[in-house]
Amino acid sequence: MSGDVKPIRTNADYEAALLELKKLWGAKSGTIQGDRLDVLATLIDAYESQHFPMDPPDPVEAIRYCVEQQGRSQSDLAVLLGSRSRASEILSRRRPLTLEMVRKLHLEWRIPAESLLRAYDLAISG
Repeated sequence: MSGDVKPIRTNADYEAALLELKKLWGAKSGTIQGDRLDVLATLIDAYESQHFPMDPPDPVEAIRYCVEQQGRSQSDLAVLLGSRSRASEILSRRRPLTLEMVRKLHLEWRIPAESLLRAYDLAISG
């Protein structure tokens, strides 16, 4: 293990921190290696947030991600939103989310309001 943990200021520092993180991966919490892993992960996260910012997903992407990660289905979305056709129209971008839908998705599925309230493109029918 190399010397003291230091701030990540350059891309070289970042790459070195990633290499060390890889070596420490799986270290047991509460050990010297585990503590070092936690500190490195925090420093890496801060560097990435500053240098590689990511926009939150648009509302449809956020809903799809939630369905996938939480083991939900389009049927679950239909129950939440009131009908199968409404859920289908939302996922195919043919219908915008209403404020009531946003509220339900945020409160019941814990999708961040920041993602649900973002502007997004609807499918153009024609």
